Amino acid sequence: MEDDLDLRFKEAYLKASEMEEKLPPDVMLRLYAYYKQAVKGDRFTFNDNSDLRNAFKFNAWMQLRGMEEKEAKKEYINLVNSIIK
Repeated sequence: MEDDLDLRFKEAYLKASEMEEKLPPDVMLRLYAYYKQAVKGDRFTFNDNSDLRNAFKFNAWMQLRGMEEKEAKKEYINLVNSIIK
């Protein structure tokens, strides 16, 4: 059975996915990092294709090393809710 946190996480993801306004790059990186940490944890993967944008995304995710997946989900939900009133 899916718990409340997972359900709220999915809802926040859908809200963020449907947003049409352009967010500042730092907010986008935080959303990406919390999402990756929530679904992958510390199992980092990096596609080294010399793409600067991917390097920034990977770095943002790496900064969350050690954060529990549940905590990352909560942070993601809080961030989405702070952007979308």
